[in-house]
Amino acid sequence: MRVHSDGPDETTRHQGGEGLEGPESALVVRYAPKSPKAAVLTLHGGRAEDVSVSRPWHLAALRMRPILRAVATGLPSDGIVLGEVRYRHRGWNGGAAADDVLRALGELQERFGPLPVVLVGHSMGGRAALHAAAHPSVRGVLALAPWLPAAEPAVHLHGQRLVVLHGDADRITGADDSVNFVLRARTAGAHAGMVMISGAEHAMLRRLSTWHRLATEIVADLLRDDPAKDGTVAEATAPGAPAYLRL
Repeated sequence: MRVHSDGPDETTRHQGGEGLEGPESALVVRYAPKSPKAAVLTLHGGRAEDVSVSRPWHLAALRMRPILRAVATGLPSDGIVLGEVRYRHRGWNGGAAADDVLRALGELQERFGPLPVVLVGHSMGGRAALHAAAHPSVRGVLALAPWLPAAEPAVHLHGQRLVVLHGDADRITGADDSVNFVLRARTAGAHAGMVMISGAEHAMLRRLSTWHRLATEIVADLLRDDPAKDGTVAEATAPGAPAYLRL
């Protein structure tokens, strides 16, 4: 599957891909199949408070392009919409970034009809994805090195499938906070699990192939109508699973 990154070509124009969104749109489509059956949306990181305009060339946004390309390799060759959430501003700003995710999900449904969606968010984007996880379109969430403060709510995740990947060398967001969040999500009734990646840091550059391999496997599994009985998701979210798996 081709993920277009640098502007529309004839294929993406024909298929209704990137280039049709207005400047206020929260959804950027990178690949649009003729007969969409599901969608994967990535959500990049940001800052706690920043009302400056979020731009696609900011490092946080660029960091997610390789993730989306990697994930695409594990998906069917057609049928999956691939896109990104575009925030209005660079900061979390009291939850405004999560509101942008809900806008993007609404735009996705308006454009393609009701589709099951997997959200893949890094840092602030992981927090925003988990905030939006109760939306009826969301089938699962993969949070990469998410920013999850101690008071982050989890009760709304009942019945949801979610996996957190975090590096134990992360000095920007706390892996311990992710562990605590996953445990609280389980208590709330979520099918939640976590993988701790030894030696990996926040930017996901160390052990890059591990981040990509796990993201590819996990997203493909979360998109399934019926969860796989083995693999990383099954092992991490099984009843009685440890707080996290370590790789």
